[in-house]
Amino acid sequence: MEGIILPPYAPVLMESTRALGYSLESAVADLLDNSISANATNIEIEYRPWDDPYLYIIDNGDGMLPDEITAAMRYGSSNPLDIRDKNDLGRFGLGLKTASLSQCRCLTVISKKDGIISGRRWDLDIISQRQDWVLLKLDQSQMDQIPGMVDLAALDHGTLVIWHKLDRLTSGVASIEDFFPTKMDDVRSHLSLVFHRYLTGETGQKRVEISINKQPIKPLDPFLSGKSEQVMDVEPIIIDGQKITATPYILPHTSRLSSEELKLLGGEDGLRRKQGFYVYRNRRLLVWGTWFRLLRQDELYKLARVKVDIPNSLDHLWTLDIRKSTASPPEVVRKNLDRIVKRIADNSRRTWTFRGRKETTDRINHVWNRNKTREGIRYSINRDHLLVKTLASDIDKSANACFEKILLTIESSIPLNQLYVDLTEDEHFAPETDATTSIRATILEVIDRTDKKQKR
Repeated sequence: MEGIILPPYAPVLMESTRALGYSLESAVADLLDNSISANATNIEIEYRPWDDPYLYIIDNGDGMLPDEITAAMRYGSSNPLDIRDKNDLGRFGLGLKTASLSQCRCLTVISKKDGIISGRRWDLDIISQRQDWVLLKLDQSQMDQIPGMVDLAALDHGTLVIWHKLDRLTSGVASIEDFFPTKMDDVRSHLSLVFHRYLTGETGQKRVEISINKQPIKPLDPFLSGKSEQVMDVEPIIIDGQKITATPYILPHTSRLSSEELKLLGGEDGLRRKQGFYVYRNRRLLVWGTWFRLLRQDELYKLARVKVDIPNSLDHLWTLDIRKSTASPPEVVRKNLDRIVKRIADNSRRTWTFRGRKETTDRINHVWNRNKTREGIRYSINRDHLLVKTLASDIDKSANACFEKILLTIESSIPLNQLYVDLTEDEHFAPETDATTSIRATILEVIDRTDKKQKR
């Protein structure tokens, strides 16, 4: 059978792949994957929001020779079915191009290796004019005009990636000088979470330093390592001879978190939205804040986190997409995760219900009783509370019936729905210092009066 070679139409394909759904932060993260895969230990992100805005990323990784940089600029530069180095964070050989050109129309890559500096460029306007896959080769004088070139030349080896013609950022924006820095704040937050294990450094692994305009990015650890409790042993899951590990954690109760720690976790609302699995591929966070429909997100489970580490050799089973922002576990993994979920959910629930039980079973004479009936949970005023008993004894019998009706009215008028809304949103209840002082004085007065009655 005769075959027909049918290469894709360059302008159409390159413009189409700009709409894969990258955000600025996910696009930058995709480029950092390349730097880390190239053994970089220092990655600097620089941007300029005025005149001709640009963004560049420079690293001290292995660098590329001329033929290697040309190959890297090819669409589909690696086969996802090939066996890769276990530390490789790439997959399709598309990320450098699709991530970059989702944000800009001109992508330039300059690399240094073995003392040789070479540069290549994709310019969508040139592609449109020439109607073909025209990869531009930069000479030394052209490379010397590129921001960051002086820093690259000073390195023994490394790579510089620069974005020009930032049409996706500038389109429809009143002031790019205001908008760009705001977006880069989002990038900083995203990278601090996605690469937190690289930023922190782990046993046997080199720490990676990442900065934006010379300001270091600090790691955001979603597990608060050192304060959270690992409630179960690491669970190994073997698939096709490859190991996946799942490590469940329970975060400390919010009362044990500092305001700074709670803020880092996104506040009460962030705790709720970010409960669930945290899936890492070679220590790079891919997916977080989901139970994969094994459990519904609930207030009682908001302290639960499960760290899942997967190797890149199982990418095909996790249906990892080009942007590396979605992944779904295969059925054999789901069954194992389901068992883990049930156990960690019970632990998280106990963290909250224990506190509730403690409030109703300690020796303090509480104002409210919690009663469990066939109809559900009911709260009632404690008739044996000292203040209630004293007031009941101080009024005449004819008023007792009225007093009981008042108590019943209060019990039936608790704004439970609004309380739930306030507690599940990031609301803080106002301190009741004056009221507490008044109540304390009243209690002391009642106790004193009761003691005097008993002495008589």
